[in-house]
Amino acid sequence: MVRLADLSSPGVAARAAAGAILAVPIGATEQHGPHLPLTTDTDIALALCDGLAAARPEVLVAPAVPYGSSGEHAGFAGTLSIGQEATEFLLLELGRSAAETFGRLLFVSAHGGNTGPVTRAAARLRAESRDVSVFRPRWPGEPHAGRAETALQLTMRPGSVRMERAVAGDRRPLGELLPLLRAGGVRAVTATGVLGDPTGATAVEGEELLAGLTAALVSHVDEWRRA
Repeated sequence: MVRLADLSSPGVAARAAAGAILAVPIGATEQHGPHLPLTTDTDIALALCDGLAAARPEVLVAPAVPYGSSGEHAGFAGTLSIGQEATEFLLLELGRSAAETFGRLLFVSAHGGNTGPVTRAAARLRAESRDVSVFRPRWPGEPHAGRAETALQLTMRPGSVRMERAVAGDRRPLGELLPLLRAGGVRAVTATGVLGDPTGATAVEGEELLAGLTAALVSHVDEWRRA
C-alpha cells in the first residue's frame, strides 16, 4: 500500500506513467455522538482507500479531505463544515489538478452529506473529459454513529472509541427521519447526535463490515477499469 504523500515528485511521475490511479478519501469533521471521534467518516474513507491500494498496487492514496458539508450537525461542538458549494469547488479544483498527472481519479466519500457536492464535482470533471469515478460505502441499518460506524471504528482505531459513553439515539428508519433532518438537522431528532444504537457493536462486526466494503470497492474499481 502506497500513499501519495510519502513519495517524491519523480516517484509520483513514474507511477503515473505506469497507469496509477489516484484514490482520494473524502470524509468530514463532525460529531459522532459522545463515544466516537470527529474523524470517523474520514477514517472510514481512508481505511477503504488503504485496503484498495493493498489489493491493487496501481492505486495511490491521496491525503484525505477531512472537511465537507456537515451543516446538518450544527449545534454539536467540534463540527466543522465548509458547506455544499465549497466542498464541490474544492473537489472540482482538486480533480483538475490531479488530472495533470493522473489519467484516472477515484473519489471515495464516506460522509452522506457530501453526496451532492461529490456527484456534481465528478460530473463536471467528466464533462471536461476527465476519467473520474465515485464510490460511496453503504451498509444497511443505522446511518450515523450507530452500530455500524462504531463497529468500524472498533476495528480501525479502537483507542479512539469510548464505549462506556455509548448511548442509543433515535432508532427510527432513515426514511422516516429524513424530512425532520432536512428541516432541523440532527439536533432536531436526537440530543446525543446518534441515529441508532451503538451499544452492542463489536470489533469482530467491524472487521467483517470493513472487509465487505473493501471488497465492494475493489470490485467497483475493477469494473471501472474494464469499462
